[in-house]
Amino acid sequence: MTRPCNDSFLRALLREPNEHTPVWLMRQAGRYLPEYCETRKRAGSFLQLCKNPALACEVTLQPLARYDLDAAILFSDILTVPDAMGLGLYFTDGEGPRFERPLREEWAIRDLTAPDPWDHLRYVMDAVAEIRRALHNSVPLIGFSGSPYTLACYMVEGAASSDYRGIKGMLYERPDLLHRILSVTADAVAAYLNAQIESGAQAVMIFDSWGGSLSSVAYREFSLYYMQRILDRLIREKGGERVPSIVFTKGGSLWLEAIADSGCDAIGVDWTIDIGEARRRVGHRVALQGNLDPAVLFASPDTVAAEARKILDSFGPGQTTGHVFNLGHGISQFTPPDNVAALVDAVHQHSRMLRQRSE
Repeated sequence: MTRPCNDSFLRALLREPNEHTPVWLMRQAGRYLPEYCETRKRAGSFLQLCKNPALACEVTLQPLARYDLDAAILFSDILTVPDAMGLGLYFTDGEGPRFERPLREEWAIRDLTAPDPWDHLRYVMDAVAEIRRALHNSVPLIGFSGSPYTLACYMVEGAASSDYRGIKGMLYERPDLLHRILSVTADAVAAYLNAQIESGAQAVMIFDSWGGSLSSVAYREFSLYYMQRILDRLIREKGGERVPSIVFTKGGSLWLEAIADSGCDAIGVDWTIDIGEARRRVGHRVALQGNLDPAVLFASPDTVAAEARKILDSFGPGQTTGHVFNLGHGISQFTPPDNVAALVDAVHQHSRMLRQRSE
């Protein structure tokens, strides 16, 4: 595995010097792009789009055709793993993802098994391989999965939740059952990410979207512990190149030091913490990814550029070492596409200027 022509993203994750701060966006292939909406319409549904490797490749590449992004991320969904476990994933317009068979009964939890990703999730591996070929080694490809706790939230609740009544009730009343779900899911995620790496992913990211809803003690026991189990099992090198890992807990700034000690190469941070403070807290242990508030992209292009510059300035000396610029969460479907161009250009231009000043 040779380094891509533009390897700035990988260099940042490994805290190597860079000519500029690399940038990519969570959900960069999404509904804010008219070309994505057209492809999704052709696919017939979101789930059919995810399960068609050729179309998944097409939408993965769409934002790279528009913007000078420094990485591509596999187009898929975090809920493909519990779907492969037999929970029956489906999407309802206006309501988001749902499961036909959520984990409510003890027997179902005891019978839960980790799927073979090469069998039940082969369409994802085929998409990874097809995307790598289509990229022609221009930029790195990121693979990903949801964290065990975030996946368990959907698996127990059966859908998105505002109060997490089902899973938190289980956490406090029957922690043994929740640990069973998390253990099996951690095994599934580790195998799934390794299969993505074997198929061509050059970095992997764990999305812990709901870990921030936990108490401090519960986060360490029910979320971070299982992410660390996954990290311990990941393929760390492929074809002579390091395969970096990123952990992103939305609302996780309370636990930055603990996440830095988990074995990941980088921490994704949301917009609720100053990136300079985050850097001071983790030191040189890991790289950082983040952390523009996605709502900034609703403002004017000049404001978008100004807010991006603030984050780069806040990161501090050596701005182009150990920092991947990103949003603090996924891009909104209502984002004007031109504002993304303003953001990417501002990050590249300002980070290059800061590097020149420091020389």
